[in-house]
Amino acid sequence: MKCPYCGAIDSKVIDSRPADDGERIRRRRECLVCKRRFTTYEVVETVPLIVVKKNKSREPFDRQKLFNGMLRACEKRPVAYQTLENAVDNIEQNLLNSADHEVASVHVGELAMQELKNIDEVAYIRFVSVYREFGDITTFMEELKGLLDTRLACPEKTASEDAEE
Repeated sequence: MKCPYCGAIDSKVIDSRPADDGERIRRRRECLVCKRRFTTYEVVETVPLIVVKKNKSREPFDRQKLFNGMLRACEKRPVAYQTLENAVDNIEQNLLNSADHEVASVHVGELAMQELKNIDEVAYIRFVSVYREFGDITTFMEELKGLLDTRLACPEKTASEDAEE
């Protein structure tokens, strides 16, 4: 850190503490050349996540837009608001953890479909039917068949079995 008094680049940190509700770190420094003290603030640099749409246009990632799309798919389904919030958090964290700062909208949609598949199958089918723009009943049936095949390969307890326990 460059000293504001003498311009030297060597300094040592004397004290560090959180500032602004943990959003920044306040550091008290001492210049190793002129021995004067000064304060610096450190903040996390966030690089915006950009979504590349099918038509190659770019727009900033909008978690509310994603949430609204998933919420529409879950309309009149027994899915808690917090469950959807957690799913969107998972998707956003997955995207932020990737090395890319530009992500294809197709990838965002695939992540949303995977989350919905784990939450509610009907909501998943609703989302997929809009997202994949099924042109005919055959492609829709193929998606349903794939879902049923997955379900048969990994049978889970039914609601009636849960009620008996």
